[in-house]
Amino acid sequence: MANLVDNVPNGNARRIDGSLVENVRDSAASYEQTVHRHQSHRLEYILRLYVTGSTPRSLKAIANLKRFCEEHLHDDYELQVIDIYKNPDAAREEQIIASPTLIKRLPAPLRRFVGDLSNTQKLLTGLGLSE
Repeated sequence: MANLVDNVPNGNARRIDGSLVENVRDSAASYEQTVHRHQSHRLEYILRLYVTGSTPRSLKAIANLKRFCEEHLHDDYELQVIDIYKNPDAAREEQIIASPTLIKRLPAPLRRFVGDLSNTQKLLTGLGLSE
């Protein structure tokens, strides 16, 4: 048997058969709380650093980026270091032409940084963290 819904003026909806009463306001409030919880959660940064082995420039970029993330992103990031000697396909897919290269995948928009990542102000601006 199909359930028919009777609209009640106070914002509640109930099934005509009386087996279930739904409070639309409670549903809306629950939805709004969920949206607010997601909006108040800080953005998680998805970062990929492409390096060429254990060269001094690659090691410096890794150290600079880890320091930057710990100081400015705290626990709101995911960092993946990719050695393009060991994974040349990944470098090709991302069209990496220089190393080290940092790619910020999320939050949008995608951004690329090339070099040893020692310029903190440039990273802050590029990641949308500067005021």
